Amino acid sequence: MSTPDKPADSHIDYNDAIDYWTQTPATVDGVLGGYGEETIVPTMDVLGSNHFLRKLKSRMVLETPDARKVAADVGAGIGRVTKTMLYKHCDVIDLVEPVKPFCEQMEVELKDLKAEGKIGKIFPIGMQDWVPEKGKYWLIWCQWCVGHLPDEELVKFFKRCVEGLQPNGTIIVKENNTPTETDDFDPTDSSVTRCDTKFRQLFEQSGLKLIATDRQKGLPEELYPVRMYALKPQAP
Repeated sequence: MSTPDKPADSHIDYNDAIDYWTQTPATVDGVLGGYGEETIVPTMDVLGSNHFLRKLKSRMVLETPDARKVAADVGAGIGRVTKTMLYKHCDVIDLVEPVKPFCEQMEVELKDLKAEGKIGKIFPIGMQDWVPEKGKYWLIWCQWCVGHLPDEELVKFFKRCVEGLQPNGTIIVKENNTPTETDDFDPTDSSVTRCDTKFRQLFEQSGLKLIATDRQKGLPEELYPVRMYALKPQAP
């Protein structure tokens, strides 16, 4: 939903989005829009993400001996991605999530990982307000969340993420794509689904270089295509 004088992202309203997600059950089925554990989506999602990260292993080597694999799970929901996938690849994970009931459920879902020392800070704020600590993160993982930021705010967010990366750190964006060259606004949760071309333009504007990308396989045909993007800061 966009017009020449009214782009799709201009309709985004943070409060509407928070209201929608606050009323959504704090379950896997809820955060995945009805495609929970009774479907193949959670399993295929994790398989795809694990495969993508493993392929990037040689390009994500820690640059200093004392560095740790610290990750940020952005738009973390109830901690599903951390609990099922990120913990296997990272030493410690911070989570960013503005929806209060999701943060409360996160404490339950991640109790065991927390006891193991794998969970760092939980930031109960939106992406637009999160300022990563400079030079902290080996990996910043953004999945099914950046559609809640307008283009201009998303570029600002990515630029802050660049500042938050360790040397040789990586940002991964995993998001729906429209199958056309246009972006679609969804009034239900006040989000925009971007086309692949738009994402690449925004990465470029943010000072990011695309080093790898893959289409997520095995999802139901009625869903939007899902693509993973691995990004590094452009050379100065």
